[in-house]
Amino acid sequence: MMESGVPLCSTCGEPVGFSSNGEVFVACHECNYPLCKPCFEDELKEGRGSCLRCGASYLVHDTTEDADHQELRKRVTMATHLQDSKDNGVHARNESSLSVAESEANSESGNPIWKNRVESWKEKKNKKSAAKKAKKEEQIPVEQQMEGKESLDDGQPLSRIVPLSPNKLTPYRAVIIMRLIILGLFFHYRITNPVDSAYALWLTSVICEIWFAVSWVLDQFPKWSPIMRETFIDRLSARYEKGEFCGLAPVDFFVSTVDPLKEPPLITANTVLSILSADYPVEKISCYVSDDGSAMLTFETLAETAEFARKWVPFCKKYAIEPRAPEFYFSQKIDYLKDKIQPSFVKERRAMKRDYEEYKVRINALVAKAQKTPDEGWTMQDGTSWPGNNPRDHPGMIQVFLGNSGAHDIEGNELPRLVYVSREKRPGYQHHKKAGAMNALVRVSAVLTNAPYILNLDCDHYVNNSKAVREAMCFMMDPQVGREVCYIQFPQRFDGIDRSDRYANRNTVFFDVNMKGLDGIQGPVYVGTGCVFNRQALYGYGPPSLPALPKASFCSWCCSCCCCCRSKKAPKDEKEVYRDSKRDDLNAAIFNLREIDNYDEYERSMLISQLSFEKTFGLSSVFIESTLMENGGVAESANPSTLIKEAIHVISCGYEEKTEWGKEIGWIYGSVTEDILTGFKMHCRGWRSIYCMPLRPAFKGSAPINLSDRLHQVLRWALGSVEIFLSRHCPLWYGYGGGRLKWLQRLSYINTIVYPFTSLPLIAYCSLPAICLLTGKFIIPTLSNIASVWFLGLFISIILTSVLELRWSGVGIEEWWRNEQFWVIGGVSAHLFAVFQGFLKMLAGIDTNFTVTSKAADDGEFADLYIVKWTTLLIPPTTLIVVNLVGVVAGFSDALNSGYEAWGPLFGKVFFALWVILHLYPFLKGLMGRQNRTPTIVVLWSVLLASVFSLLWVKIDPFLSKTDSAVAQNCNSIDC
Repeated sequence: MMESGVPLCSTCGEPVGFSSNGEVFVACHECNYPLCKPCFEDELKEGRGSCLRCGASYLVHDTTEDADHQELRKRVTMATHLQDSKDNGVHARNESSLSVAESEANSESGNPIWKNRVESWKEKKNKKSAAKKAKKEEQIPVEQQMEGKESLDDGQPLSRIVPLSPNKLTPYRAVIIMRLIILGLFFHYRITNPVDSAYALWLTSVICEIWFAVSWVLDQFPKWSPIMRETFIDRLSARYEKGEFCGLAPVDFFVSTVDPLKEPPLITANTVLSILSADYPVEKISCYVSDDGSAMLTFETLAETAEFARKWVPFCKKYAIEPRAPEFYFSQKIDYLKDKIQPSFVKERRAMKRDYEEYKVRINALVAKAQKTPDEGWTMQDGTSWPGNNPRDHPGMIQVFLGNSGAHDIEGNELPRLVYVSREKRPGYQHHKKAGAMNALVRVSAVLTNAPYILNLDCDHYVNNSKAVREAMCFMMDPQVGREVCYIQFPQRFDGIDRSDRYANRNTVFFDVNMKGLDGIQGPVYVGTGCVFNRQALYGYGPPSLPALPKASFCSWCCSCCCCCRSKKAPKDEKEVYRDSKRDDLNAAIFNLREIDNYDEYERSMLISQLSFEKTFGLSSVFIESTLMENGGVAESANPSTLIKEAIHVISCGYEEKTEWGKEIGWIYGSVTEDILTGFKMHCRGWRSIYCMPLRPAFKGSAPINLSDRLHQVLRWALGSVEIFLSRHCPLWYGYGGGRLKWLQRLSYINTIVYPFTSLPLIAYCSLPAICLLTGKFIIPTLSNIASVWFLGLFISIILTSVLELRWSGVGIEEWWRNEQFWVIGGVSAHLFAVFQGFLKMLAGIDTNFTVTSKAADDGEFADLYIVKWTTLLIPPTTLIVVNLVGVVAGFSDALNSGYEAWGPLFGKVFFALWVILHLYPFLKGLMGRQNRTPTIVVLWSVLLASVFSLLWVKIDPFLSKTDSAVAQNCNSIDC
């Protein structure tokens, strides 16, 4: 920013001022780092003799400098110079003793401060690139060069924000505020009007209602400013694709798979084929498939897929078909001749379908062969044993199928690169499941291709929109937007789900309501698939432009309060706090430097930079060099065989030991939902993310549609949230120091990790109707006119909030209702188990192993929907249904025996019970299944628990008052 042509100081934010000769004051003549004269003098007083950014020694700027400052300059000792060298030698994300915010404060630009130390690594490459560029410009006509420059500088944005209409947003916000006020009045009435005859029931209900209100606040307010976005793909092509030159950025695709018997190889193959045929320059695409199960079946499937891709890719691009996953393209029940004008299309489509059927036969034969593993293990075609026969003890394996050897399609065109990767596994090492596999892919891809952007997909999520990558590049390659963006998240869409979506598998409310709301704050959360990453963000960098000091931070406020409490000194101002953080960085640097005694000054600074680098990223010079290339690319002098050896090295099982992998860089470890944790760390560093919703869904996947698998999936997500809640990365206390995580974004992350705990009040609240019906008590006293107004107002505000939310989001009422139903179903089953399992894992060290959810369905359409598998998750909701049904029957029986007066109070209790039963109805319907396939054990356990509960309740009856108890004991006759 500029004020009257004078730059602002990066430390204090004030204009840098002028020197004695009237020119703008410059602290460093090497890089023109903006530093005002008072801050510059303070730096000298503190013993800092070199620039924070480039490390160059400060020069005398003013001849009128006083004698004290001249003497101060003379006393800059060797230790001070070493101190500055270390300050320039520490990687911006490599200070394990400091927080992320503190370590990133070393560089306002978000880049490593010590880049000047490794410029020699890139000098040769830059010279060659400049020579090549000059040669290309000589061959291109001058007119075309001018056209290209004009198009690059036209300034047209590649995307735009489409704000919601005020007619939709203003009433929505007004109803939220109104509901908040009504909640306050409602709780005032509830707390000041206890039910003395059922005090325990009343107290339980009030506690549950308060928790539900807090949960609503956490979920609602991050949706305060929802937005939509629009992209301009034509502008992207006009700007970056001129003539033969293509300026689009390369993209590395990551596909992860574990068990080919549960994740069918044909599904994985379709995902790979859709990637290889994407509408993007082939030389810019590389597809890496991570086989974490080291299965020979996956390897052979990819070999067959690479061969079939030689036919499939040119067919897709010639006729622009959608989607480009053959299984889903050929199964479409639409007119495939629509918009096709080439006469040869029908003939070639018929031939391609026949080729695909033959390809499927070969894949299915491999699957049938893999059903039974030979005693001696699998053997490859050359007779050697398959290295991955033991999935827990095998070396790292890499095979480049396409791209590197110059493989071409049947028309002679180049094909994208396809790489098989299986990281090394050995007993005694922690491999960190999917997060560890993704980090291994980050390192392998950096060594082999090093694209600046990474797109990760699950093996069952294929590319449904061939222009999806271009959609993402409209944000990433836009100079006005992309510099601050760490990832582009696409919504998840699914195939193979029944129309009624009984178990809310589409999760439409989350993807079309919550994520749009987050996009208006700091960006959507990372959901594990369908996401395009900025590689530099995965390496732990902060965004290029960050404030030098947050306006207000929790830590600085606490420090100020502590200082005020402990001493009478005035609290430090922002400049002093900033300098103290710098001084702490230097002290840590000096501590490391003192361990090296046998080097001169320059060698020490270079060595400590290298040591810091290796401590962060591991012992691979090739990978370390790749992290410095902001625009990606591999050294031109690199030998392919050397790169493969280095790639094998970076996926060794011990490579991550004593590094920052999984702690500060890459996918973050510590939770089975590593996606939420990884995105949270990036947002804490100051990055923002973007939600991209093209008209044609970018990716589509398969969802587990039977009840048991769906509950286990929800259990895994909930357990991951509990793990984050109990870790150091909990949003309740992590990331305040930098002040870069916005408050509404923090509320969203808090809601993401505390929602499983709602299961405890939810299961208690769902039990209250049955208890009220069985005991004749109720949680609400006789309503007055004012109380009726508050209750009626609360119900109306709830309905209005939902209606207005559906209005601006476009979500249907049925989808909203399914989401509400499964919120109760999952809450009283999977979320409840996740809370207990999370505490067992974190406190007692008892880990829970999750099996991969099966992605294959039966032959019949939606047949898997009716399969009920035995699992303990089915017991709590079944018990609640039985107990509430018993309560309704008991309530009506009591009302029939008690006379007309009993029907009025019965209405409220029965309505309460029916509310629970209606929410659990999809569970009941799924449990009954088709052809009476319900596991008998589930019914027996549920009826047994409900019976025991009812009998104990009749025996104990804790809500019977002492007076009533005494009367009951003295009354011995029937007519008493």
